[in-house]
Amino acid sequence: MPERYRSIIDVHVILERGQEILLLERQGTGYCDGMLHLPSGHLDEGETITDGAAREAHEEVGVRIDSADLRLVTVVHHRQRADLARVGMFFATSRWDGEPHNAEPHKCGKLLWCDPAVLPSNTIDYPAAGIASYLSNTPFTVHNW
Repeated sequence: MPERYRSIIDVHVILERGQEILLLERQGTGYCDGMLHLPSGHLDEGETITDGAAREAHEEVGVRIDSADLRLVTVVHHRQRADLARVGMFFATSRWDGEPHNAEPHKCGKLLWCDPAVLPSNTIDYPAAGIASYLSNTPFTVHNW
């Protein structure tokens, strides 16, 4: 019997400030360094998806988010390469405690507040697909298949 399909679950957080969202410049990670991404990461074993999203936002940009303040805005089934797919859960919120700052300078060059409708050209395509779905109120997107 074939093994059941398994996928990595990613959690992404869209911090909304007026008409802008927060992006991070990756640095020193070996994956898309110099490119922009949302506060995000992998879901850890034993945590809920919303708790994972709140944890990643805290680890990367130092803000505390009540998981009840996160709204699921889209899901992206992303194919990273032929043998690796991921399911990205994209949450948005305009409520958090603390001022966003670079809490992981060994992984992040800088933070940028950007217009989500006009993303910088160096935005990684996977989160850009999630942001586009968020803007168009599309609940589910298949990307890079």
